[in-house]
Amino acid sequence: MDWLTYFALMLKACLLSTGGRGPFPYLYADFLSHGWATDANFAEALSVGEISPGPSGLWVISFGYLTGGLTGALLALVAVTLPPLGVLLVSRIHQKLKDLPATQGVLDGLVLAIVGTAVVVLANLFVKNGLDPVTVGIFAVSAVLMYLGRIPSIFILLGAAIAGVLFL
Repeated sequence: MDWLTYFALMLKACLLSTGGRGPFPYLYADFLSHGWATDANFAEALSVGEISPGPSGLWVISFGYLTGGLTGALLALVAVTLPPLGVLLVSRIHQKLKDLPATQGVLDGLVLAIVGTAVVVLANLFVKNGLDPVTVGIFAVSAVLMYLGRIPSIFILLGAAIAGVLFL
């Protein structure tokens, strides 16, 4: 077994998920394609994870043991642990740098990039689907409400979706 690939696949699954059973689809696809796991391994690891105390995402360690023995379990443990430690490290760095003018400049630049991307996507949608007054109105009202910041964005999105269904 290629332990570096094994660890990389474990780490990828843990980085791209939000915990719990989140790593399952990645691990299932990757480990079955390499022939390192069976459906029974997944069923057993998930069962052990469900009946064991602690966070439900720790089933990955049981899965590591079932597919790679003690080495697999240790690699899975490291893969599960690295993402939250990375978040803590980034948080610590952010606490130290958040008040610097350069940090604010980077964040302002990111906001501009996100807004620019959204404008391009919306413009493409408008060009492909045509500009009708109702769509422009929904967009304008949503943009103003977002800019004012008094209503949570989820409610603005929900309202825009409802208006789209009702009026389009």
